[in-house]
Amino acid sequence: MIEAAAEFAAALPPGRALIGLDLGTKTIGVAVSDTRRRVATPLRTIRRTKFGADATALVALMAERRIGGVVLGLPRNMDGGEGPRAQSTRAFARNLAPLIETPITFWDERLSTVAAERALIEADASRARRAEVIDHVAAGFILQGLLDRLGHLARHG
Repeated sequence: MIEAAAEFAAALPPGRALIGLDLGTKTIGVAVSDTRRRVATPLRTIRRTKFGADATALVALMAERRIGGVVLGLPRNMDGGEGPRAQSTRAFARNLAPLIETPITFWDERLSTVAAERALIEADASRARRAEVIDHVAAGFILQGLLDRLGHLARHG
């Protein structure tokens, strides 16, 4: 796992998309970037079962999409600290790392679900539709945050 965005950028293979994950207790929201790493697109929500099954689904998706790096939303507390949910996310990353050959990093996901909910309300999505897509839309916000940071680093060093 790589904590610093600049180190993560340096570890990425060129011309490969990134995958963003919003880990919930019942679902995993998934978003992917384009190969130029400029735009995040919400993709799907995976229903969580056991780690093995969840990891198998993610590894297959990563192979299919030729993913070059993984961004996990890190659910920090509002004061910046890390509680049990953040520890669970870090454990998921530790367990996933041996199964893939791509770098993994974290992105502060505070308020990503709130932003996703607002965007869906503005798009006039029904309550049922919002519940169906909120996790992968939140993953899109997480991934886009990191993509914007990587773009800034590329422009300004």
